[in-house]
Amino acid sequence: MSSASSTVLVIDDDPHVLASIGRLLRSVGVNAQLFGSIPEFLSSDPPDGPACLVLDVRLPGQSGLDLQRELAEANNEIPIIFVTGHGDIPMTVQAMKRGAIEFLTKPVRDQELLDAIQTGLSRDRARRESERELAVLKERFESLSPREREIVILVAHGRLSKQIAFDIGIAEATVKVHRSKAMQKMQAGSLLELGRIAARLKLLPNVASRAS
Repeated sequence: MSSASSTVLVIDDDPHVLASIGRLLRSVGVNAQLFGSIPEFLSSDPPDGPACLVLDVRLPGQSGLDLQRELAEANNEIPIIFVTGHGDIPMTVQAMKRGAIEFLTKPVRDQELLDAIQTGLSRDRARRESERELAVLKERFESLSPREREIVILVAHGRLSKQIAFDIGIAEATVKVHRSKAMQKMQAGSLLELGRIAARLKLLPNVASRAS
């Protein structure tokens, strides 16, 4: 589990709990940032690498569930592990519906917490990698000429070269030249792969728009 680039953020108003979790994380080589309140957490700089949040439910003022909702509204997708000494089923259901990794009851067993943290860090690592890949695809698409972009979108919508030539008023051979250059720039080895890239870039209409 040791990873110097990963960080676990912990928010709990009990200093003994904070200290205990901090020792546990350091013992397995994971960086920990400990906060005694939500305002203290919100005023800190977010970590650069993969992270997850271990969050007490009941805190002075704003609750852990309130923070979860606030982070979601801000499109902050950090994985959250809730811990509480006063959990109930409705609270658990609410937290899990909003995407919490786990909802653990104090006193939390070390291995149970570490397993949840491992899941959270893995999920955040995968999310960050997906975002990096998407950023690369966007850069490649932006490198295309306006005509190449137009043709890529039409190809992704299932238009054949002959149909595209008719649509935009150029020769079919010219369409194929532009398409070939675009595929090289996008690093797409096939039309199927180009279609998958287009889907990731949201160049295709979604199901709802097709149905309307």
